[in-house]
Amino acid sequence: MEYPEPLTLLIEELRRLPGIGAKSAQRLAFHILKAPQEEADRLREAIANLKTRVTYCSVCNGTTDVDPCRYCGDEARDHRAICVVEEPQNISAIEKTRDFKGVYHVLLGAISPLQGIGPDELKIKGLLARVAAGGVEEIILATNPNVEGEATALYLARLLKPLGVRVTRIAMGVPVGSDLEYADEVTMHKAMEGRREM
Repeated sequence: MEYPEPLTLLIEELRRLPGIGAKSAQRLAFHILKAPQEEADRLREAIANLKTRVTYCSVCNGTTDVDPCRYCGDEARDHRAICVVEEPQNISAIEKTRDFKGVYHVLLGAISPLQGIGPDELKIKGLLARVAAGGVEEIILATNPNVEGEATALYLARLLKPLGVRVTRIAMGVPVGSDLEYADEVTMHKAMEGRREM
């Protein structure tokens, strides 16, 4: 069935989002069409604000609307411990435990040769610079427990150990093959508690 051009364009753009197929894109587009104008305006404004006001922290690469982010800028946090994660949304899974008081470093991905992502595509240089600057005692590798996350953790461990810093890996309380953003509070707590030396 042919839809008016603006509706077709919206469906096409929604389909580009991860996890959104043709049917979901169509449902979302029709929901937006039926919604009151104020609701559509709020959605448009939220997307515009996201793109203009949210950026990546110059220290850790986490998402922020201030630079440095609230974790890097917080002197009460333990800057001697850096928890390395793949994506900014992984930070909230660790923060839910309320146990980790250190800071973060976001790689913005994981090594995945099949997808053409090598170490140079990740934010590793900034992590090495933070360690080289001194004061860092432990690096906690909290990459996802899947093939890409394990490969990334092993690569980082080989780079970091010669620098004289303690390198640990979160325990496998997080199911293999899953993503950290879906881990519950207790599982994440156990994973952080049972981290091991690499």
